[in-house]
Amino acid sequence: MRGQGAVRAAYRLLPVCSALAAAVLLGGCQGPRDTPVGNAGPTTAQLPGHGAQFLAVGACSSFGTAAVTEVPCASERAAARVVARYDGTADDGPLCPPLADFVLHIGAQRPAGDADGDEDLGAIPPGYACMRDLEPPHPGDPGAGGGPRTIPGDCVRDVGGGRVRETPCDGSGPRAPQYEVTTAVTARSACPASTVLYVQLGGGEPVGCARRL
Repeated sequence: MRGQGAVRAAYRLLPVCSALAAAVLLGGCQGPRDTPVGNAGPTTAQLPGHGAQFLAVGACSSFGTAAVTEVPCASERAAARVVARYDGTADDGPLCPPLADFVLHIGAQRPAGDADGDEDLGAIPPGYACMRDLEPPHPGDPGAGGGPRTIPGDCVRDVGGGRVRETPCDGSGPRAPQYEVTTAVTARSACPASTVLYVQLGGGEPVGCARRL
């Protein structure tokens, strides 16, 4: 899945010389930065009935997308493990780790009995958890065609209208891949000569250099 519900990241191509293109992230689960913005930051909220944090790093979630709960990682209901956890929104907050499989968006919650809305009693602010499935397949792996980030080893295809979309490199998707992101660099000038597409990745090395397949 790319985010909940298997959302794929989409990119808009920008014209550059020699019919090359630069890709800019339009949507999906992750914003273009890897540092906290606004109220985004490591979460510290607690809620009775869970561990020290609700879906803290290392905790596990159940199956499903509509009513995901925290469960013991040894439970038969456990489906994925939290590899990073932040308050705020994914659009404004830190990027998930490269091999995250999907993102859980967590709405604000108050513990039972907190009728007056006193957030000091352990209310959970809105946030998101970067998840890694406990068992394969892992859509966030390089070339698998999923996950909340595009990383080196991933492939993309032209979907028309000046946009490309990530797709499995092995051709198992609806359409064959056309480009592969070979490396991530700090600036386009650092891309190899074989580069025909620049993909905005975010993070400390925000430019993805892609070759034609």
